[in-house]
Amino acid sequence: MRKIVLFGFIILFFVQCASIKKHNKHLNDLITEEKLKSDVDYTYRKLQELHPNLYWYINKEALDYKFDSLKSTITKPMTSFNFYKKLSPVVAAVRQGHLFVYPPTKILTKRETRALIKKGTGPFSQFDFELFNKKLYVVKNKSYNKTIQSGTEVVAVNGTKPIDLIKKYNQYYSSDGYNNTFKTNYSGKRFSTFFSNENGIKDSLKFDFKFNDSLKTITIKRKKEDTTGTDSKKNKKKRAVKHKTKSKEIRKKKRVNGYYSIEKNYNRNLHFLEKDSSIALMKIRSFKIGDYKTFYKESFSKITAYQSKTLILDLRNNGGGRVSEIADLYSYLADSTFVFLDKSEVVSKASLFKGAYLNGGSLGFKALKTVFSPIMYTYLLLTVHKSQNGKNYYETQTKPHKVSKNAFKGKIYVLINGGSFSASSIISSNLKGSKRAFFVGEETGGAFNGTVAGFMPRIKLPNSDIQIRIGLMYMAAYFKTNLEGHGIFPDMEIIPTIEDRIKENDAEMSWILKDLKSSF
Repeated sequence: MRKIVLFGFIILFFVQCASIKKHNKHLNDLITEEKLKSDVDYTYRKLQELHPNLYWYINKEALDYKFDSLKSTITKPMTSFNFYKKLSPVVAAVRQGHLFVYPPTKILTKRETRALIKKGTGPFSQFDFELFNKKLYVVKNKSYNKTIQSGTEVVAVNGTKPIDLIKKYNQYYSSDGYNNTFKTNYSGKRFSTFFSNENGIKDSLKFDFKFNDSLKTITIKRKKEDTTGTDSKKNKKKRAVKHKTKSKEIRKKKRVNGYYSIEKNYNRNLHFLEKDSSIALMKIRSFKIGDYKTFYKESFSKITAYQSKTLILDLRNNGGGRVSEIADLYSYLADSTFVFLDKSEVVSKASLFKGAYLNGGSLGFKALKTVFSPIMYTYLLLTVHKSQNGKNYYETQTKPHKVSKNAFKGKIYVLINGGSFSASSIISSNLKGSKRAFFVGEETGGAFNGTVAGFMPRIKLPNSDIQIRIGLMYMAAYFKTNLEGHGIFPDMEIIPTIEDRIKENDAEMSWILKDLKSSF
């Protein structure tokens, strides 16, 4: 049996490698007009079959026109990448942030990835970038060249002006609805991805930098890890002995809080800002990894024991994650029994079954799913119901929840910005609608009145091999607003400047601490 399983893994490995080689080999192939137009029709058909609320922000006539117009512009064969540039703006017109067209780029094998990592940290990864007033700045320098200061403007990279590329790529994706904060927040951090899509992964880049009106050109190469000095074998052994006693504690923290090994930080953190622990600060980077139930149980137990009077919940740049987690967190923040979500709209039982369950995965995994498909379809028959309005609904987090034993009863501040998206916007909608919290920062990237997400399969177009991620469930918090297509607005708007980044000044947090002092 063991040999059969091993043989199966070997077969899957070679199938995957062959698939990657085939993908990379045909990236520059020209695809005929007929096949490209067929992919346009396939895209629209899949959106209609799978995407609930497709015409939320654009009416059917307007979207029909965009797809028809797209086909009329396809007059000659083109590569899949050039087709992506034509297709993605049309899909982005739906104005749903989870609906996303992936650019067809070279895929690295595991061996190639390991070899690249061995060569060292890439030039882009040695900096953190942000966009301020339509200019790209270095906000953190992690490179070997320490002359590049925080607040240095990136004028060009290998001759490409950042704002030109950012404007181009901003057409290819959308936020939820009409807000602009999501793209402003997202595009600066993702400039390196945009550049790599166009030019491939580079071992060195020529940066044109500007600081205090002084221009200079610097070439940044891959940075290899320093294996000398403080990282010698002797020092490593000393550190290993030192940390051995704490290893069990560290392992638990990584498991519970969630740990990002690349960034070397925790997904969830709880700190107390005053000596008397009167102010608790909870930073949550995402609602994805880690044992959230244990984290919130232990954290709110501490907050209760320390008798903290104020909780600051930092959801800035939190791109979302599990609905079960935000419902659990809300049970510690609500002041009474609550309903967390409305019923989630889906196109049909088949849209969940075919779109989410049967779609995607390896050949072996697909075969396994086929065996259990009768059980899954039976489950969907019992959980997806057609309402009197003719729409189908999947119920999750719709029953009344009781507040948790150690629910926080004090004052709550929530920090938000354009990077607060998806699940972080859903919990913010309930906190805002129930008037349970005071919001500081800028409008969220996710919409107040919900988003189309939940199950999000990637659909591969048959001729161009382009993949499109489609949300299958319209999910909305219990509370709503009359203003459609916008996020949660702050009660106190504070937008950080490049000067704040240079001085490492957290403007939003500073305002909260001043507000607390003035209220005493």
